[in-house]
Amino acid sequence: MDVFALLAENKIRESIQNGELNNLPGSGKPLEMEDLSHIPDELRAGYRLLKNAGVLPEELEIKKEIISLHKLINYCYDEDEKRQLTKKLNEKILRFNILMEKRQVSSPALSCYKDKIYTKFGGY
Repeated sequence: MDVFALLAENKIRESIQNGELNNLPGSGKPLEMEDLSHIPDELRAGYRLLKNAGVLPEELEIKKEIISLHKLINYCYDEDEKRQLTKKLNEKILRFNILMEKRQVSSPALSCYKDKIYTKFGGY
């Protein structure tokens, strides 16, 4: 063991003895391990950062908007407003399809799970 590992081990033991590590959030619960094996090594850190920050990829944000527009159209009774919403919906679907085509070429991970993503978010 190197010096830093020994210092860290001693500090951890000392903290345990002093009770400083009692009642930590998640204490006694299993760790949630993320399966990032489908993401290329060079992209994993970026994906983890975005996920922890609560940021969705652009195509999933658009997919959420598509779902919302579908719901709005289903409950809309004004024909002019329905036409405007349908126009927005078509633009979003087009944008989504363009993004997915680009992602297929550039990201084997995304193309591998494309069908699962489509199924989960409504089959578009």
